Amino acid sequence: MKIVLAYSGGLDTSVIVKWLKETYGAEIITFAADVGQEEELKGLSAKARKTGASKHYTLNLVEEFAREYIYPMIRANAIYEGQYYLGTSIARPLIAKAQVEIARKENADTVAHGSTGKGNDQCRFELSYMALAPDLGIIAPWKMDNYREAFPGRTEMIDYCREHKIPVEASASKPYSMDRNLLHISYEAGILEDPWFDPTTDENKAMFKLSVSPEDAPDKAEYVELDFEKGDCVRVNGRKMTPGKVLKTLNALGGKHGVGRVDIVENRFVGMKSRGVYETPGDTILMHGHRQVEALTMDCDLMHLRDELMPRYAKLIYNGFWFAPEREALQALIDESQKFVTGKVRLKLYKGNVITCGSKSKYSLYDENIASMEGVQSWYNQSDATGFIRLNGLRLRARAMSQGGPKV
Repeated sequence: MKIVLAYSGGLDTSVIVKWLKETYGAEIITFAADVGQEEELKGLSAKARKTGASKHYTLNLVEEFAREYIYPMIRANAIYEGQYYLGTSIARPLIAKAQVEIARKENADTVAHGSTGKGNDQCRFELSYMALAPDLGIIAPWKMDNYREAFPGRTEMIDYCREHKIPVEASASKPYSMDRNLLHISYEAGILEDPWFDPTTDENKAMFKLSVSPEDAPDKAEYVELDFEKGDCVRVNGRKMTPGKVLKTLNALGGKHGVGRVDIVENRFVGMKSRGVYETPGDTILMHGHRQVEALTMDCDLMHLRDELMPRYAKLIYNGFWFAPEREALQALIDESQKFVTGKVRLKLYKGNVITCGSKSKYSLYDENIASMEGVQSWYNQSDATGFIRLNGLRLRARAMSQGGPKV
C-alpha cells in the first residue's frame, strides 16, 4: 500500500504520517502545495522523512492558482452568501489535483488528508479526488473511530509527538486556527467560536496579518488603476503583471488601507453554522474594479443572467464541486460573457473602502448622447417610451379592470 498525504508539517499532519505508517504498514509520500501562504515551507522534506515519509514533494502552484482558479472565479464575481470571497474553498481543488498527479507518478493506490469530519475541506478534497481519480482509495483519519479514540484532543497529539520525537511547534492552548493562501487568510475555531467575540479591539487586533484596521489606515487616500482584458486584470497602475503578481500587489495595497475584512457566520455544506473571520484585500479590490468595467461593457440582460447564476456557482465552489460538470458548464457561460469586459478603472482606497473614481473602455455600451438629460440629439426617440410603457402595463390594466387590482 502506498499513500500520498496532503501535508503541511503542522501538528495534525505530522501525527497522521506516523499514524498511517503504523496503522497500515504503508509507504507514505507527503505533499505540500505552495499556494501563496508565505509560511515556512523549507525543511518540510527532512521533517516528513524524519516522521516516517519515504519521499516528499513541495510544489509551487502560485501562478496556476491565480490563473486557473482565482481568475475564473473573479470573472463570475463569485461571493458565497453575500460576503465570503471563497479563499480557502478555491484552493482545495488545485491541491487535490496536484496530489492526484503525484499519486499517479508514484503509482500510489491511496490519497489521504487531515481535514476534520465537521468542516467543508473534507468535502472539497474528497469530491475532487472522486472526480479526478475514482479508483484511488481515500483515508481521512479524523473520520475514523480508532484515530479519534487515540487523539481526542491536541494534548494527546502533542504527547504522541513527544513520545515519538516528532518535531512540531505546538502547544495545548491555541486561540484560533488560521489558513493562508494568495487570495486570503481565514481565522476560525477557538476564541472565534463565540460569535459575540470581537477580534478588532486593540487587545485582539494583532490576530490580523494582511491588513491594518480601518482606524489605523493612512489618513490620505491612495489611487490605483486596473486594466482588464476579457474579465482578467492584466495591469496595475500601468504595469503588466501575471495574475499572481496582481494579487500580491493588491494584497499589499489593500492591506495598507484596511480593505477586505469580513466577519461572518456562514452555512457549512455539512449543515452546521460556523463563524469565520477573513482578510481578502486584493480580491476585494479586484472584484470591485471588475464590476465597474462590466457595468460599462456588459449587455444588461447578460449581466443579470450571470448575476442570477452566481450564487449557484459560488455554492458549487464552496461545497467542493469545482470539477463537477455543472460548474464547468456555468464557467463556459461566464467566460463567454466576458468577451468584451476590457477596459480601465480608477479606484480610491481609503480606510477600508474601495471607491470608484472613473472607468473607460473601447467597448463601452454607455452613450453619453443617449443618457444625457440636456436635450442632446441622438438616435434614441423619447416618444418610443409611451408605447413601451403601455405594452408593459397592459396586464396591469387588465387585472385592475377585471379583478380590482391592488387596494389603494
